[in-house]
Amino acid sequence: MKQFNDIKSGRREFLRGSGYLLMGFTLMPGLGFTTEPDECYLPEQTLIADREAIDSWIRFDADGILTVLTGKMELGQGIRTALMQMAAEELDIDIKKVRIIIADTGQTQDERYTAGSGSIEGSGNAIRNAAAEARKYLMALAAKELGSNVAELSVKNGIVKSNKNQKTIAYKDLVKGKRFEAEVSEKSELKKPADYKLVGKSIKRTDINDIAAAKSRFIQDLRLPDMVHARVMRPPVYKASLVSLPTEQVQKSPGVLKVVVNGNFAAVIASQEYESMKALEKMKQTAKWESKPIMPLQAQLYADMVQNGNAGEMVEGDKKTSKKPSESAVMLEAEYKRPYQMHGSIGTSCAIGLWKDGQLTIWSHTQGVYPLRSTISDLVNLPLEKIRVIGVPGAGCYGHNGADDVGGDAALLALQMPGKPVRVQWMREDEHKWEPYGSAMVLKIKAELNPEGKVTSWQTDIWSDTHSSRPGGKAGHLIAGQHLEKPFTFEGGGFSGGSHRNSLPLYDFETKNVALHNYKGPLRTSALRSLGAYGNIFALESFMDELALKAGKDPVQFRLDHLTDDRAKEVITTLVKKTGWDLKKEPGIGKGFAFAQYKNNASYFAVKAEVKLDRAAQTYRLVKLTGVIDSGQAINPDGIINQTSGGMIQAASWTMLEQVNYSSDGIESNSWETYPIFRFEDVPDTEVFVIDRPELEPLGAGEAAQGPVSAAIANAIFDATGSRLREIPLTPDKIDWSKVS
Repeated sequence: MKQFNDIKSGRREFLRGSGYLLMGFTLMPGLGFTTEPDECYLPEQTLIADREAIDSWIRFDADGILTVLTGKMELGQGIRTALMQMAAEELDIDIKKVRIIIADTGQTQDERYTAGSGSIEGSGNAIRNAAAEARKYLMALAAKELGSNVAELSVKNGIVKSNKNQKTIAYKDLVKGKRFEAEVSEKSELKKPADYKLVGKSIKRTDINDIAAAKSRFIQDLRLPDMVHARVMRPPVYKASLVSLPTEQVQKSPGVLKVVVNGNFAAVIASQEYESMKALEKMKQTAKWESKPIMPLQAQLYADMVQNGNAGEMVEGDKKTSKKPSESAVMLEAEYKRPYQMHGSIGTSCAIGLWKDGQLTIWSHTQGVYPLRSTISDLVNLPLEKIRVIGVPGAGCYGHNGADDVGGDAALLALQMPGKPVRVQWMREDEHKWEPYGSAMVLKIKAELNPEGKVTSWQTDIWSDTHSSRPGGKAGHLIAGQHLEKPFTFEGGGFSGGSHRNSLPLYDFETKNVALHNYKGPLRTSALRSLGAYGNIFALESFMDELALKAGKDPVQFRLDHLTDDRAKEVITTLVKKTGWDLKKEPGIGKGFAFAQYKNNASYFAVKAEVKLDRAAQTYRLVKLTGVIDSGQAINPDGIINQTSGGMIQAASWTMLEQVNYSSDGIESNSWETYPIFRFEDVPDTEVFVIDRPELEPLGAGEAAQGPVSAAIANAIFDATGSRLREIPLTPDKIDWSKVS
């Protein structure tokens, strides 16, 4: 991890790149950042309680710089750039004069979690409406200053011009450092797509160059004055109890400032990071635990899910039984399986906590700064107004990884070291063994085909643990909360719709039903990118190929024959036009197709996968993924392409390689060697085409690729080998190579 030679200038550069240290203006008394060298990392709290106020979302300074405020978190998806584009477009200003502040309970509104591909739809629309309202307000002011009617005004790069008398005035001279005395009514007219100058343009993200050059961008890079370093000793297995720990020996280790033990929560705080790591090793060597085995064992997991899942309830569809099949009908059934899979964040979870002057501040890469604040309030018994959570991007994660847990660690340990920032960094083993995984799933589908090859009925049964156990104010959702001497109880809160997300086919069948069988599994689970949609679409779109084969139909045409949604049809036909599609067999080559609309209400996505066999080595390689996506209005096509391409690669890694392995003694996938992911040489070529619909609302795009890619790869393997693989990961050893000619 990079250390700054000049900690003050380095810290300033880091914070400037993170969206802070940019408000050197006075919008109202007290607004702005503290700029004393040792305090510049802690911007002043400027939250406006009224979320309907324009200033809750956008603010102008006296120099004409626009600051956009969003409660959403930057996770690498590029929302910083897209949200700035939306604001700049409505106000007709140069995007170079726009800055953004993300996810800070002291400055931005509560927008809950950055999840479900909802940032542009939610925060983007709020910012767009605020900007439109601000433009209306500024035009009224300009009309008075310039002696014109609003209809006679035009704007270019923040300069308002009267077409009547050619007089001009800048936004900054209209604002004069004051608040907008107006609220967001959502009645202000938005710009028409035909007038767009920024929206729909591929504006490059400014942070990519810094990331590629390994400049300090992430929470893992942040270094604060007088910072100390902590490591937490986790139990060897779930539900283990700490029997003894010779804290005196650890306390004597070089650089150790404090050893903290509270029930099964044990940690060490040291002056330097390496010293904390050495002390942690000593703790592990000398600690004695009493453990309970994990059950059921991995080999019996899927059978146990079906046997011990609940009776099931209809959760989607017609919720009625289809009519009795005719004698000429063909019935088809299949079972698909998805294992536990991890986020595998490239940068292990990290947080910094500071307890000073009765205020607890947490720097975190959480996906929800407000939910984390309320959870920490429950954990440490402090009122909300005494806690502030500041979002800083983390390195490489989508979904609910260990960010919230390490934030809880930092809160507990900061209270033990008043006045000093305490940095808690998880080790790779911690990350792999203790993060919440994506749930294992069993999916059984049966369908009826009539003599014409049309599907008349469809039934899906899903066995799954929860796909969302995010901390929403309950300390029992944090690992530390469960490990304290007086532990907080984990309250699951039922099973979210994430378990059956995208299980209901978008296709036009006479009857279609989905039943969910809730199952409490042996491993910790929560939100992994796209939640249950990944497993559900894998099963659904694999089964559509199986049905097409049974019906003797082309798999692409078979889908088109069952679709009435014109946008769905267009992403499929566009993919065929761009990549070609035929049923001719090529020796050693396989192609597969899959389609879905994410959540059945967000982006439409179709994908073609191409695989190449190596018969001698009895393996295969994914050589190319080509996708077509319709996200409605494309705010930044480059961002959509990047998100989709990244999603395709991540999904391919899940599909071909990834699986959490465990034994009765704990998680065995505790390193990159034991939990393989794609390396650079494994990454296929990717190509993405965007269907832009500027006249429509923008749709969430970030998770659209996950499910279809899994099925497309499975379908391509079948095309090449004749082996139908229904259990992820689709490893070469599951292929019947005797069928390969």
